[in-house]
Amino acid sequence: MSKNHESPAPFDLADDDGGEERALLDPAETAEEVHADQDAHTDLGESEGEDHDGGDEEQHEITLENDSVGYFDLHRDSVYCIARHPTHPEVIATGGGDDISYIFDSTLPENPVLPASYQSDPQARERRGLEALARLDGHTDSVNAITFTLPRGEYLASGGLDGRLRVYREPSRDGNGWTWAFVAEAQEVKEINWLSACPHPEQANVVALGAEDGSVWVYTINAADQASPLTITQAYYLHTESCTAGAWSPDGRLLATVSEDGSLYVWDVFGEAAAASLASGQTVVGITAQDQRFAVEGGLYSVSVSPTGTIVVVGGAGGHIRAVSLPRIGGTNAASAGRSSNSAKGRGGGAGKASSASAAQAGQIVASVQAQSDGIETLAFSTGPVPLLAAGSIDGSIALFDTAHQFAIRCHIRGAHGEFAVVKVEFLEGGWLLTSAGMDGVVRRWDTRGGTAASGPGLVKEWKGHRGEGEGGGILGFVSGAGNRIITAGDE
Repeated sequence: MSKNHESPAPFDLADDDGGEERALLDPAETAEEVHADQDAHTDLGESEGEDHDGGDEEQHEITLENDSVGYFDLHRDSVYCIARHPTHPEVIATGGGDDISYIFDSTLPENPVLPASYQSDPQARERRGLEALARLDGHTDSVNAITFTLPRGEYLASGGLDGRLRVYREPSRDGNGWTWAFVAEAQEVKEINWLSACPHPEQANVVALGAEDGSVWVYTINAADQASPLTITQAYYLHTESCTAGAWSPDGRLLATVSEDGSLYVWDVFGEAAAASLASGQTVVGITAQDQRFAVEGGLYSVSVSPTGTIVVVGGAGGHIRAVSLPRIGGTNAASAGRSSNSAKGRGGGAGKASSASAAQAGQIVASVQAQSDGIETLAFSTGPVPLLAAGSIDGSIALFDTAHQFAIRCHIRGAHGEFAVVKVEFLEGGWLLTSAGMDGVVRRWDTRGGTAASGPGLVKEWKGHRGEGEGGGILGFVSGAGNRIITAGDE
């Protein structure tokens, strides 16, 4: 164990339990509540019977574990955001409270061959931190949002509490060079809350942002356009309070955003829903707190779109979750519409009726659940055999919902991160394994097939290295890096 506190820190996951598969939960076992191992959360307060009347104070030695295999520590303040390059997953970008963004390669150097004398005198050797590929200045306040563009990561966009959106480009197109150059900046708002890259296959290098004034902006980046390298594609102003989160549909055709005012809007950014007669304006779905079935007192703070693109889920204060249906556009649905159109010739407007039916189904509240006691900070859908939704809460718990059965609760892991907020949950692609990180400074890996009284909460492994919130730290985000690695961003 080491006493270093290193951030961001890669954790090696090669020794995960990936062997025997566990039996699936029986449907009768749903709604079961489990508690994470309380022994993992040591009380460092005063012990019973301690003398408080002037006696010698007992000195406590606190040993801090560090399971990381590397670290990057050039930031001089909290690391608020982290992003992974889409085609070079070893390349990581971070933004911090020191107003600076960094790009670094998370590949670890090979361990040197140790001399024979080391075996007889194994003195501890301090690890060297990872070096920066680029330091990106220009913000005048904390950088709290960062993303590489899709599909190839040609650009890096950063957003700050100074309201600036700054864009950088890596000039070398062969991926061997990492000298990132400034392209352009925009400043239309006072503070930027989040950034998200658009995954639309025909709309490259598009990013969306949400601002503290409630506005939503979509930009297209093209350094070759010297007159306007950073072009406003859309701007929306329907939220009346801070826009707290946003998420694209998997095909990139729709953008869902939520706000502290309790509203959800799903924007038809490229007009494809309108072209399919599925939208009559800027939005395909718009629901506010005026609808009492949808209202969440205290606002909404997280949003996620299902892998099929047919449901958007929002999380808010008090542990409230709402699921809303979305229209079917593009892909196989478009093909189905085409077949309907061909078969409807001579019978009049089959495709139009299908579009009308899909439009009528959009915006329906399909589930309203509350399993947790405090705000929902993070949401994630699985892509495994059984569709699941994971929700991480400020109360430190993780709840799993079966989306195929009206969002019935499948498992509630109380104390997943002790009493500290769960900052992010993320399923491994196509699998049952769920990664979570919290303000306790710990990364945990869960097998979501666990959770019965016999198997416990399904905890596979945990990794430590950051200080917990009680010690002035915590994890503010993570990404899955190259190979079996997770790279975390710390509040230290």
